[in-house]
Amino acid sequence: MDGLKVKGKVWRFGDDINTDVIIPGKYKFKTLDMKELAKHAMEGVDQDFSRKVSRGDLIVAGKNFGCGSSREQAPRVLKEAGVSAVVAVSFARIFFRNAINVGLPVIECKDAVKETDEGDLVEIDLEKGMLKNLAKNRVYMFKPIPPPLLEILRVGGLVEYLKQYGTYKV
Repeated sequence: MDGLKVKGKVWRFGDDINTDVIIPGKYKFKTLDMKELAKHAMEGVDQDFSRKVSRGDLIVAGKNFGCGSSREQAPRVLKEAGVSAVVAVSFARIFFRNAINVGLPVIECKDAVKETDEGDLVEIDLEKGMLKNLAKNRVYMFKPIPPPLLEILRVGGLVEYLKQYGTYKV
């Protein structure tokens, strides 16, 4: 992530991608090492995802992304695997907040999801609320992330924010 802009190749997934698919529980309880856990990211739907994904790539998915157990490890593992943002039709609310807290941008943009294919190159401006599909020369607007959450993303997550500012400014 370069400031509040993200650019990368798209990996597509469907609806109801739950936290057990993002990081299966059988690994979560063996180690807290995110590098080790990232080797198993998205294993439930794509065995080879962690070997194929490159730093900066994005996930584009259907509705209810991140449903299931409230696992902070799920967005942390995606971020560690190299995913720079997740674009979906909708998110489970706890996943959405956990992602912001760990510094992983999450964007709801139904039209972009519908018209974006795996492998497309996408650029996102979080501040402007704009997603550009560079492969298809299409621009999509999404509801911009509120400034306080943008600041959390800009500094790398809530822990970094608190280290920098000492408190959360409402």
